[in-house]
Amino acid sequence: MELFNPLLLAYCEEHSSPEDELLKEISRETHAKVLMPRMLSGHLQGRLLEFISKILRPSSVLEIGTYTGYSAICMARGLAPGGKLVTLDINEELESMVREFFHKSGLSDRIDYRIGNALDLIPRLEGNFDLVFIDADKANYITYYQMIVERVNPGGIVLADNALWSGKVLVKEGDKIQKDTQAILDFNKTVQHDPRVENILLPIRDGIMMARKL
Repeated sequence: MELFNPLLLAYCEEHSSPEDELLKEISRETHAKVLMPRMLSGHLQGRLLEFISKILRPSSVLEIGTYTGYSAICMARGLAPGGKLVTLDINEELESMVREFFHKSGLSDRIDYRIGNALDLIPRLEGNFDLVFIDADKANYITYYQMIVERVNPGGIVLADNALWSGKVLVKEGDKIQKDTQAILDFNKTVQHDPRVENILLPIRDGIMMARKL
């Protein structure tokens, strides 16, 4: 399903602060060399992530799902002095490309990039977080959320991508629901009924669930 009118999206991009040369390069290289380039955060979502980070000025950011580094760079640009962003990804084949992008960003000393299964890596992380972005395998969205929500500082933000799942969340009676769709439905319901947070589901790109820790 095409969630939004492409012409309207183009208008939004034309009236948003433009991507810089590095982000354009990441987008080009991702589309040219990496499978499933649709997973890239892209212009509007990247701008949103950067804005939230710059407003929040987090000291500690956790990203679950690095992909090619676009979103990590956007969020790292809003870090408070001395702050750190930890980003986790299971795909070691992209590591050299991503580390080169981080180097070009001038933020590599503030980005802790770890390769491995997030379910194993998260328990080893120290401290709490001011900002968390979940953008990894959908089957484990609830697990990731439950692993980190108690470690989010009061007033901190949890963001989760793909919360509209290409419109597949609009389930009609009798529909056959695929596993990933069910995982997103269950995740959205979990956040909606979690008394530890207040939340809003934003119709941006493929949907972003935004939850603020109370």
